[in-house]
Amino acid sequence: MKLNEIRDNEGARKSRIRVGRGIGSGKGKTGGRGVKGQKSRTGVAIKGYEGGQMPIHMRLPKRGFKNLFRLDYNTVNVGRVQAAIDAGKLDKSAKVDAAALIAAGVIRRAKDGVRLLGQGELKAKLDFVVAGCSAGAKEAVEKAGGSVTVVEPKAKAAAE
Repeated sequence: MKLNEIRDNEGARKSRIRVGRGIGSGKGKTGGRGVKGQKSRTGVAIKGYEGGQMPIHMRLPKRGFKNLFRLDYNTVNVGRVQAAIDAGKLDKSAKVDAAALIAAGVIRRAKDGVRLLGQGELKAKLDFVVAGCSAGAKEAVEKAGGSVTVVEPKAKAAAE
């Protein structure tokens, strides 16, 4: 078998039906739309329309809530921080905060703060300054001999 001999199995690709191309084609005249009526014409948009009655999607009550003041955090796992240290991108003697993580390429941009999560393994002794920290991450950092300082998130501090 050669590359120029490769082709689909018989019947794998169906050719498109050309609608409205003469009565002899079998899909001519009305073009599969039936006869007369609004749906046989062009420019029909009747998806949610109920003949002037209030549509069901408008009769039903709205649900849910979107919190305008919700903060958007960068999430960083301790394993990802350890990988940056191993690659020599992160200085283990300095404090690890949002600016240090951006400089190391761990996160792209600082949102409302960094939240540290506990997936992966941390071997280096580090001092973190973050907006949030999971219990597993705190345990992993303290086990390695480091510390975690949780500071007020950037957006929350600006609002006050």
